[in-house]
Amino acid sequence: MSISPKVTPIYQTSVFTFEDLNALEAYFEQPGQSYLYSRNGNPNTDELAQEVNQLEKGNGAVATSSGMSAILTAVLVYCQAGDHVLCAEEIYGGSAALLTQELTRMGIQITFVPMAEMYGLGSYVQPNTKLILAETISNPMMTVLDLAKVAQACQVQGIKLVVDNTFASPVITKPLQLGADLVIHSVTKYLSGHSDVTAGVVIAKDTADAQRAKQIVVAWGLTLSPFESWLASRGLKTLKLRIKQHSENALALATYLKQHPKVSEVFYPGLPDHPQHALAAAQGHGLFGGMLSFRLADEAETVNRFMRGLTHMPFAPSLAGVVSSISYPLGTSHRALTPEQREKLGITVGLIRLSVGIEDADELITDLDKALAAI
Repeated sequence: MSISPKVTPIYQTSVFTFEDLNALEAYFEQPGQSYLYSRNGNPNTDELAQEVNQLEKGNGAVATSSGMSAILTAVLVYCQAGDHVLCAEEIYGGSAALLTQELTRMGIQITFVPMAEMYGLGSYVQPNTKLILAETISNPMMTVLDLAKVAQACQVQGIKLVVDNTFASPVITKPLQLGADLVIHSVTKYLSGHSDVTAGVVIAKDTADAQRAKQIVVAWGLTLSPFESWLASRGLKTLKLRIKQHSENALALATYLKQHPKVSEVFYPGLPDHPQHALAAAQGHGLFGGMLSFRLADEAETVNRFMRGLTHMPFAPSLAGVVSSISYPLGTSHRALTPEQREKLGITVGLIRLSVGIEDADELITDLDKALAAI
């Protein structure tokens, strides 16, 4: 009796066996037909990459050990020592730290571009500029980038566009269809969705770039484990449903926070007064995601009182799980930035980032109301 499992089994093995030398030669002559060593490839890891590739409408993808290793892989697809990289000024602090603290040690030059100047790159592009790294929705200020417009500027300048699509997910925006060359995700976040996986993925528009990304991951040992690949693939099965609920809840909470007297500002693309609301609505097909930020009084004790007043939203420096959580950009995600950089970006003492889960929205609002009353 043949066995056909509905769910792919977990191939929890570091190495695969061969019958003889002929089988070994076939492995090298027919790539992708069999497996040798899980750093080079594993059925679970390949399944995850293929599924995300389909979601993003790419022409090849590779899973990585984390979102950070996905960013590293993407940059190395196009860059080597002596090259120049542009980066959106308003970006995840870990991305900025990787570029400025590590890649500069490898001889790669970095220049940050203010968000207001992302659509006119001419003054920033040098003869050795290879790419620009940006986010679909920026972390933590929720600025929405017009990807088609940036892609057009990149094409004029002859550089590549690499987009971190973590905050949006392919359910909301597909950057490759808007002109991006590479898309990266921290699979840890929405794609997996349950706060139990650390993973990343790189998706390419061109097959050659996908093959180069795979080569980098294997050579640098950035491969994802079989079990985490399996968990992430399981999470993907509910991605569309989760994103819709994340977005619905986030809009309800942003609307509530907007009218609260103890909240001075709310940053959420779904609010009509958000500077890029119309763009976000068009680029996201009516969905605005589950992330928002808001500002309390710029006093550490005010923030502490608020955090301690919450019952159902833990202070957890990550995002995109099914359970809502809050984070503190000043002390976590953007801690490595200088005080001047944080001030320029608006990352102040009172800024709170809220990852809205899929719980009942009324319960979340009740929790926020109680915490705000404790201030």
